Amino acid sequence: MAPALRGVGALLRVAPCWLSPRGARVSSQAGDVPCGTGVRVRFAPSPTGFLHLGGLRTALYNYIFARKHQGSFILRLEDTDQSRVVAGAAEGIEDMLDWAGIPPDESPHKGGPVGPYQQSHRLELYKKASEVLLENGAAYRCFCTPQRLELLKKDALRNRQTPRYDNRCRHLSSERVAEKLTQGSDYVVRFRLKEGMEPFHDLVYGWSKHEVATVEGDPVILKGDGFPTYHLANVVDDHHMGISHVLRGTEWLTSTSKHLLIYRAFGWDPPRFGHLPLLLNKDGSKLSKRQGDIFLEHFVQDGCLPQALLDIITNCGSGFAGNQMGRTLEELILEFDVGRITTHSALLDLDKLPEYNRIHLVQQIGDERLRRKLVMELQMQVEQVYGDRLVDREVLEKNYVERVLLLRKGHINRLKNLVAPEYSYLWVRPSVSREQLQTISSEVDEIGKLVIGLMEGQTAALTTEGLNEDLRGLQEQMRGTEYSSMMKLLRLALSGQQHGPSIAEMMVSLGPREVCERIKKALSN
Repeated sequence: MAPALRGVGALLRVAPCWLSPRGARVSSQAGDVPCGTGVRVRFAPSPTGFLHLGGLRTALYNYIFARKHQGSFILRLEDTDQSRVVAGAAEGIEDMLDWAGIPPDESPHKGGPVGPYQQSHRLELYKKASEVLLENGAAYRCFCTPQRLELLKKDALRNRQTPRYDNRCRHLSSERVAEKLTQGSDYVVRFRLKEGMEPFHDLVYGWSKHEVATVEGDPVILKGDGFPTYHLANVVDDHHMGISHVLRGTEWLTSTSKHLLIYRAFGWDPPRFGHLPLLLNKDGSKLSKRQGDIFLEHFVQDGCLPQALLDIITNCGSGFAGNQMGRTLEELILEFDVGRITTHSALLDLDKLPEYNRIHLVQQIGDERLRRKLVMELQMQVEQVYGDRLVDREVLEKNYVERVLLLRKGHINRLKNLVAPEYSYLWVRPSVSREQLQTISSEVDEIGKLVIGLMEGQTAALTTEGLNEDLRGLQEQMRGTEYSSMMKLLRLALSGQQHGPSIAEMMVSLGPREVCERIKKALSN
């Protein structure tokens, strides 16, 4: 349900106390934020599709700003254009924020003190707001038909002009308006733009001013179906949700003067505005939803770590003390300063993402708490990929999986690399015959016997350094097999492959017992 109001006039008088002029304290109505709440920011996407990198970056900057100032981060869904709403998109957006590690404090799913957090559930509030503007003359009813508006547009384009409404209905007399209402004529509500706009100070772009009344027609703020347009809804919601700072994309910079006029018409103090420069492809072209690979679901499916994604989309931009790779979210919050955000567009090079992911994976493998989570995730991936081929279930044991992670730290850029075919030997025994080994060396039995003896004689934990020395010593006992051939033979016997990690690492990963079992199996086939 929409927040309760004590009559239409109350809407003009309500303002959160921290936005009140000259420090005056103003009592809050139901649905308004209590006084003294501090910094409150919002991420307000439209559920017309799934969350992409540009949206994630806007959400991230808002989240960081809130945490930097011990404030609140709010998710609000702006779904007033019902024709474009995509089923499941609203839930998907919140799920992706949770995955990215920047969950909202208040949202449609979590709720909060100023809900509902979905605009389609707040229609009564917008209706009351439009009535306030109609009463004080800041808005008027427009009865122009879609056909007339289309003719205006075509005429402007034919004359190579920017289409704009000619404000015809702002001049209708009250009697004429009453007559049309009696006749049941359809109408929308338009806001009356005024000239003489004062400049405002943007947190990123500095002083800015746009005389919208000279270049635009009066905008629609309430449509005929009772749904508001963005211009009305975002102002009303930001006020009643107590938003202190609005950090949004630079595409809204020129509309801010229009929004400030609406704030003035209500008698409300506006929040502070900061407009974030565009996030572009590395060649300077715009990110496009048609690219497919800019949606967060793509990165989840591809095994990307959320920390790496947050790192790369901030590293290519500004607002931070430094731009080194490998920063955690906590470090981003510590380094952030809104005054450091520049007006230059951020160029995103996704070709670098694998390296970002590798660095963050190294950090997580090196952290005991985070490594436990990686072990569980890798166990699930092994089960999914090799489940019906796992002859020995011991490969799913925690100690074994953890050993694999520690040995491959720095060599892989995604956890899913370890379930790729080149690492299948870690989870399933290869099928290798004696004949295959004999094509490499005729001393296959001697090599096998020496390696098995080496493994069975181990009393201390295996190390790659120690095994490298031991294997060199074994090769010196061979009469006609060079070291490289001996390694090739052992690689084939242990993994069934011709390439991969060092033999010493393979042996440490598999452990003495498994190394012996694989060599014995190959020699007996």
